[in-house]
Amino acid sequence: MSLPNIAVTNASTCLSDGQVEAVLPALQKQVSQDFRAYWDLDCTLTFLPKDQSLPLGWWQIVLIDDPDQAGALGYHEMTAQGSPLGKVFAGLDIRSGYSWTVTLSHELLEMLADPWINWCAQGSDGKIYALEVSDAVEADALGYKIDGVLVSDFVTPAWYEATEADRMDFQRHVSRALQLGAGGYISILDPAKGWTQITAEGAGGPKILAGSRRQRRGMERAKWRTSERG
Repeated sequence: MSLPNIAVTNASTCLSDGQVEAVLPALQKQVSQDFRAYWDLDCTLTFLPKDQSLPLGWWQIVLIDDPDQAGALGYHEMTAQGSPLGKVFAGLDIRSGYSWTVTLSHELLEMLADPWINWCAQGSDGKIYALEVSDAVEADALGYKIDGVLVSDFVTPAWYEATEADRMDFQRHVSRALQLGAGGYISILDPAKGWTQITAEGAGGPKILAGSRRQRRGMERAKWRTSERG
């Protein structure tokens, strides 16, 4: 099966095309070396100017100034044509003191792991968890640099249940399955309530702060605003 082609497009005013295009080699290295080693997933990243049409069958991540979904630095969804689409709100990232490159890395890895936002995994405790590979260790402080570019940490399959993987997350910030790093969270399926979220502070802890990097699993799919971007 051919690798997905993912176009990265800058539609923000706070970043230049050159700034965005310059980080793609580091992101490609993260996917093709670090992420692939644990998840056996890869892609081809290409910078696509905003005035160029997206080739048929390609996925896309777009950098925008401000969020269209309250309390998010980024998320991924589906286009009207059914293709994965990631959004990174670089303006909010910068104003809030967060790293837009970590958000971009986060959305890229989660798009690869769960492109249609409908996959999950059974944890070692028997519960069903969202297959969101960066949420548990999403904080900028837990990220790492590739060629000077700060990227997101991510969990390995061993985070969900015992595998041959040599670590729970790539940067070894957590030491046991289902553990959340500082500032992390995960979506879990409650048979009575549907998808709910637990935080590093515990199920009864504070709500996820505005400015989280999150996806739409916590919302009813019927309430999604499907993007017209194609």
